[in-house]
Amino acid sequence: MNSVPIRSPEEAVPSSEPVMPDFGDITRPIDPDLYIDRDFSWLYFNDRVMEEALDATNPLLERVRFLSIFASNLDEYYMVRIPNVHKSVLEESISFGEGRSYSEMQRIYAALPTKLERMEHCWSNILVPELAKENIRILEFSELEDFQVEYVNQLFQKTIFPLLTPLAYDASHPFPYITNQSVNLAVIISDVSYGRIFVRLKIPSTIKRLVQVPSKEDLKSGKTESNMASGKTDKFNFIWVDDLIIQNLGMVFPEQDILEAHAFRVTRDGDLGLDEDGDYNLMKSIEKKSGTKYFGIPLRLEIDKGMSDFVLKILLENLKLPSTQVEALTSPVGLSSVSEIYDIGRQDLKYPSFTPKKKEYLKTSKKENIFSKIKKRDVLVYRPYDSFSSLIDFVQAASVDPNVFAIKITLYRVDKKSKIIQYLKDAADNGKHVLVFIELKARFDEENNVAKAKELEHSNIHVVYGVPNVKTHAKICLVLRQEKKDIIPYIHMSTGNYNAATAKIYTDFEYFTADPVIGQDVVDLFNALTGYSRKKNYKKLLVAPSMMRGALIGKIRREVENHKEYGNGYILFKLNSLVDPECITELYKASIAGVRIDLQVRGISCIRPRFFGYSDNIRVTSIVGRFLEHTRAYYFYNNGNEEMYLGSADLMQRNLDRRVEILFPVNEAYLRKIKDVILAKHMEDNVKLRIGLPDGSFVRAEKPGDAETLDSQDWMTKNQDEWEL
Repeated sequence: MNSVPIRSPEEAVPSSEPVMPDFGDITRPIDPDLYIDRDFSWLYFNDRVMEEALDATNPLLERVRFLSIFASNLDEYYMVRIPNVHKSVLEESISFGEGRSYSEMQRIYAALPTKLERMEHCWSNILVPELAKENIRILEFSELEDFQVEYVNQLFQKTIFPLLTPLAYDASHPFPYITNQSVNLAVIISDVSYGRIFVRLKIPSTIKRLVQVPSKEDLKSGKTESNMASGKTDKFNFIWVDDLIIQNLGMVFPEQDILEAHAFRVTRDGDLGLDEDGDYNLMKSIEKKSGTKYFGIPLRLEIDKGMSDFVLKILLENLKLPSTQVEALTSPVGLSSVSEIYDIGRQDLKYPSFTPKKKEYLKTSKKENIFSKIKKRDVLVYRPYDSFSSLIDFVQAASVDPNVFAIKITLYRVDKKSKIIQYLKDAADNGKHVLVFIELKARFDEENNVAKAKELEHSNIHVVYGVPNVKTHAKICLVLRQEKKDIIPYIHMSTGNYNAATAKIYTDFEYFTADPVIGQDVVDLFNALTGYSRKKNYKKLLVAPSMMRGALIGKIRREVENHKEYGNGYILFKLNSLVDPECITELYKASIAGVRIDLQVRGISCIRPRFFGYSDNIRVTSIVGRFLEHTRAYYFYNNGNEEMYLGSADLMQRNLDRRVEILFPVNEAYLRKIKDVILAKHMEDNVKLRIGLPDGSFVRAEKPGDAETLDSQDWMTKNQDEWEL
């Protein structure tokens, strides 16, 4: 199989007025054979993550990290997608992307055990032996030497035992609430007065799952902890904390007989079920319903395979779960915890380190500040290859600049120790008008965002929490600066979150501009977010939910018309997910008309590529690698008048109908750099690139015999100057 370069418009199939299939009314159900079920497509995506864990050409600790990601993804699948599957079956929904028949639900459940088996096999039979070859051992308690037993038992007594709280369940004690995804021990003790008693022992989340055990060399050095962390002895031994606690249950239950003890874990529905019309105070509602205060229904019970029927029956009856939703594992429950191993001092077993590059152009001097630089020309940042510091410097400069009088920003997910938050507080202290639109409904970040909102409010910052019925997912920072008699807007827009932690591992585009038209669009958008503005039409931005889908469909149809006349139609999209049936229908129509279409989709893709008669001209590819591909780019050849939009939106119903999103245009110079350098390398990748098949699965692109090996992400780490102007 050949590599997959970006195809030039000249390669497009000349239009011959093909007969269009009858798609019917696209607001009604469409032939499901044209679409790949989104939940199966998600499972195919996670399969690609597992392939990286199994790939022996990846550094060993990176493979462990990929396995952890696979397990974490599976947890999220249960929390987010399985409830939707249940709901759609119950409601007998028939809308594409949500509707399910009972048989489809059964197919999903039938597929999940194979995923678990593959995960367990990868850990127990492949990675654990490979780690042992590198002197990284995951031991059973019974394998410890006497001096190691003494060390871990003392560690248990000092740092773990004080944190444990046994909760009995009997006639006078209710069954304890089992927190979502917490690791617990089900302990059966024999009491002389009461007989067999069930006790739940929760392992605190503050305790690491993997306990490092010293070697003799570590103990001899007298610097046990530091030596183990740095790996100076080149030996790393671990035991599971579950095992350590079980071996020391005699201390927790003195004078009692321990009959059995087994680890278990519950996954609950992750949908907060917020009624945004009925929840008058959104913050109070989220505080009530999120985290440990939210009693989402149990969806899955993970147990160790040795658990007795007696214990299992107690758990199932009290969790109100059928036996079909039990997973009996030979590996430890909660395998996402294996990521803890990644932090050991073995850089030789990780990807080569690299330093994100700071934008030379944005360096300031006494003569030029960051605003004068941006006013001269737009600036593209491509992280993590470029440093996230450019945005931090931008907000910091705005916080102290005497000519800046207002900062407005949207926050969706922020890091817990965010410098941006601090500089916004500094700006308020310096008398700037600061407005922060913080999305409290960001899934799994609800509690963190509530805390950040309160922190900002306490600093006299205007905080807006959300728009009814939609999430605000757009990433925008607006700085208004007085320059002579004019107010100049400076804008930062991004495809990814304002989060310094994820900026190190997610690929995203950022864009600085002082374009006055975009500036007016952004001012209008903030007015729509914070007030009652009903602005729907924007001059340069494509904004959801008001007009983004219609604008994109219009550009796809324009490509069809251009192709009919000139024979050079070409579309290139790079995105996270492709689900929206209306957009997919238009892409099918464009393909039938002869337009060449490249779709690089990291995750879910519901379109069938190379489906005879419908998508012969559509090629779908995907990259799963060192960094999570998070960029969204939409390119249209437009008969040589090329256009490219970047932004926060994927082609999903939720993004186009139920979120505030933006796509923003880039100037011609950056369009060339993004398309001909960045996206071209992604499409030419012959190491991590997968090619989509009509059934929704993916296969690796094969490297032509005479071609050089190209890992596009690795290439980006070494060629950060290639997209500079």
